[in-house]
Amino acid sequence: MDPSETAETVVTTTPVDVMEVIPTSVDDVSQLWGQVQGIATDWGIKALAALAIFIIGRWVAKAIRRGLQRMMEKGGADPIIIGFVSSIAYVALLAFVVIAALGQLGIQTTSFIAILGAAGLAVGLALQGSLANFAAGFLMIIFRPFKVGDFVEAAGVAGVVKEIQIFTTTLKTGDNKTIIVPNAKISGDNIINYSAEENRRVDMTVGVAYDADLSKVKEVLNDIISKDARILSDPEPLVVVGELADSSVNFIVRVWTKGADYWGV
Repeated sequence: MDPSETAETVVTTTPVDVMEVIPTSVDDVSQLWGQVQGIATDWGIKALAALAIFIIGRWVAKAIRRGLQRMMEKGGADPIIIGFVSSIAYVALLAFVVIAALGQLGIQTTSFIAILGAAGLAVGLALQGSLANFAAGFLMIIFRPFKVGDFVEAAGVAGVVKEIQIFTTTLKTGDNKTIIVPNAKISGDNIINYSAEENRRVDMTVGVAYDADLSKVKEVLNDIISKDARILSDPEPLVVVGELADSSVNFIVRVWTKGADYWGV
């Protein structure tokens, strides 16, 4: 290249006007700062609104929980049901409040709800047995097939009910053993409540020799019954010959008594 052409090119190059560039940069910074302020203001308003939703929503959830507790207490509900229902209601309301607050912040809550549903399904599958016991215990507390202090036979065991919990029921046997039975087994089997009725019938078999005076035997048995104050006169006691066994004549004795006196009689 000719040196003269190079020199001419350098001389004729248009110089950069610094004063034109600087104002343009300042305008860009001002515009950017305005955008930042707008975003900060918008997010600040959303954050305040979300915080207000959370605080007010939690207060409302607590108020509803207290209202439910008072209503159920006035209705005479079981303390276990009161605590359980009020807790479930509070947690459900609080979850709704949190989702509403996240939605106010612009967070897409659809996927969040889907994740919660999937997690709930996984937990439910993992805890099938526990959930079955829980459901059975909840239904038992509501429908009350028996109460604490009743003598019951269920799930192949018999004893006095000492405690009814959400997952298990505790029984105490006649020989002072404690048995803890899963509620699902109790609700899935026949339940015999010996304490449900005020009076109970006592059935006894008395065997005597074939050469015994049967009229005298019946007289003695009726005399024993009449002298026992725990035996009720209504319904009337029954003493009859019930069976001619191989080595004895068996009398059937049926008397009625209060449930509390059953074992003594």
